[in-house]
Amino acid sequence: MLLLALDTATPAVTVALHDGSRVVSESSQVDARRHGELLLPAVDRVLADAGLRLDAVTGVVVGVGPGPYTGLRVGLMTADTFGLALGVPVHGVCTLDGLAYASGIDGGPFVVATDARRKEVYWARYDDARTRTGEPAVDRPADLAAEVEGLPAVGAGALLYPDTFPDARGPEHVSAASLAALAAERLAAGEELLEPRPLYLRRPDAQVPKNYKVVTPK
Repeated sequence: MLLLALDTATPAVTVALHDGSRVVSESSQVDARRHGELLLPAVDRVLADAGLRLDAVTGVVVGVGPGPYTGLRVGLMTADTFGLALGVPVHGVCTLDGLAYASGIDGGPFVVATDARRKEVYWARYDDARTRTGEPAVDRPADLAAEVEGLPAVGAGALLYPDTFPDARGPEHVSAASLAALAAERLAAGEELLEPRPLYLRRPDAQVPKNYKVVTPK
């Protein structure tokens, strides 16, 4: 097994290789505006660091979000392209699950929250680092106060809103290394992973203006 994992659902552009037993190479850069520019060079870098070629990859793992529309689709389209070109399966993993796994919190419950912009967070609740208890959601932090009171919280969204998440801690962003390790563990256990389809949770920011008038040539 050689899994190529990548995620662009947060400001981190993160790539890793996992051989089924351990992470053999990884790269992460934080730049919310350069996902498309940074992702492929990062793939080249982790392959070169491991002394491997792309055709050695037996599967692709990609974070499916939730995350902003533009950044998220960069990773998903790249993963789909690699899967088609190499003829290998593409597995989806919830980005919040990767953060939970990286947290190392085994005694729950706890919360993972990432920045959803618009003064909102993408979030989910966990019983432990491997077990999510519900579907991811997007909400204003103040609306969650009663639901998450007293719980540790992981991720950039938690760090941004200390009034709601007073026990906020790292990691701040997901790493492809944690996504790959979680995916390898689930595959080894015979579990099915997610389809590589985006988990947006809300409409994209770009909208057709209301009362838009279509002008066609006569």
